[in-house]
Amino acid sequence: MEEQTRNNMVDKSNLAYKFQEVEKEINYTYLPDKLKYTSVSLTEILNNKLRLEANAFNLEAKTAKEKVLNNKYGFINLWSKNGLVDNAFYPGRFKRIYVSKKEGKPFFLPSQMTEIKPKATKFISPKTYKTLNGIEIVKDNLLMSRSGTIGRCTISSKTNIGKLYSDDIIRVGFKNKYDLGYTYAFFQTTDGQLILQTNNYGAVVKHIEPEHLQSIIIPNAPEQLKREIHELVVTSYELRDESNDLIDEAEQILYKELQLKPIEELKTEYFDNSVELRNYTTKLSDLRLRFDGSFHIPIVKQVESALKLNAKELVKLSDLSLTNDIVLPGRFSRTYVDKENGVQFLGGRDLFQLSPTTEKYLSKVVHKKQIEGDLKISKNDILTPSRGTIGKVVLAPEHFSDKAISDNIINIRPTNENVAGYLFSILNSEYGSILIKRQIYGGVVDAMEPTMLSSIDIPLLKNERKQKEINDLVLKANELRYQAHLKEQEAIKKMEEIIDNKTSLHTKR
Repeated sequence: MEEQTRNNMVDKSNLAYKFQEVEKEINYTYLPDKLKYTSVSLTEILNNKLRLEANAFNLEAKTAKEKVLNNKYGFINLWSKNGLVDNAFYPGRFKRIYVSKKEGKPFFLPSQMTEIKPKATKFISPKTYKTLNGIEIVKDNLLMSRSGTIGRCTISSKTNIGKLYSDDIIRVGFKNKYDLGYTYAFFQTTDGQLILQTNNYGAVVKHIEPEHLQSIIIPNAPEQLKREIHELVVTSYELRDESNDLIDEAEQILYKELQLKPIEELKTEYFDNSVELRNYTTKLSDLRLRFDGSFHIPIVKQVESALKLNAKELVKLSDLSLTNDIVLPGRFSRTYVDKENGVQFLGGRDLFQLSPTTEKYLSKVVHKKQIEGDLKISKNDILTPSRGTIGKVVLAPEHFSDKAISDNIINIRPTNENVAGYLFSILNSEYGSILIKRQIYGGVVDAMEPTMLSSIDIPLLKNERKQKEINDLVLKANELRYQAHLKEQEAIKKMEEIIDNKTSLHTKR
């Protein structure tokens, strides 16, 4: 009673009291990190080509460099007389003449470089690429993004050799065979990325140039250890390629059973071909309360008719025989924590990488209920972006089951593994992609909702044995992706052990 009386006597108009009340309401989730600072010697500035921006002297990168300098095997400059790199370059800028898929060659963007199975959305005329050198990917190269999100790496493999990539990709060749996988593993470590990131320059868009590789230091491990790491990396990429081949094989069976033509061979008829503007009509019965023109484009009718023609029957995606649920998590205030105390939080861009590299981790404590509910990923769930780049799907491999999805990802949860692979094959095909993209709404940012996806018609095959074969091929491909992930993580772990294995001497070899 006495305490209550004292509280009532507090002057709530007092400025100090008001500030206390406001402070209680502050959400510290998005406040900036604590200020980090370090001293920089004049020698370091001179050695860093007189660069004065803070990022060139990143504190974490400085620690990472010290670890490399002190590893027991010594260190070398990556591109030097005694280094690992033989050459590094990127093609000059060139004018791109885009043509149809039938007339051109697939052209891939830098953002697709690290995707496990990239699909081209643009095609370049032979008049363009046949007059240029260096834009086709060749074997035994490390590929590195040089602008935007710099430093993302992959190696040339069956999936991308011979493909066309833009001038924003640096091609790195090596003196010895085993240096490729070894260097790749180094750049997949946190320390390797930190060292690479300190070679940025640029005010708005950050870039890295081939010559910056000359200042990057890397542990000089024994040849046997380099070989072990290289072979783990190569095995990982071989498993990815084998996985992609199985998915392609499953799709070929699907096309054969449904007698589907390549999308570009479907003939689209317009209302009036005498004008350049594309125009078409739709029946009132087909309107479905959608008044956006993109929902009724003629190619959709062609796709739906082709899928129905030789199918046993069409079943809605929401049918319980196919899916248990189609979930889009609601928006929520996120509490991010460090890796040890959180669950990796995947966005739309992260879905298509073998091992997502996002550094966002949701608090296991604060978001426990959400992580166990709508944010949860289970093996063989089908994930697709609900905002931005829509129309692509991924079948969640086993190592995705310890991660969480953002509110920009729709999770299609198959009824069981007997339909998961087949359902993925349908949605992953060009026909499925068109049916998904049809559901897009929004004027500025493309968006899609679960209720829209649920209305998609899925064709079931007359030959149940073939349908099972497709399903089993896709599930096997998904298992191979998990094995590829394990091999890559083993290589990265070996590299981290090299970096962390210290000696008291600074030895340069």
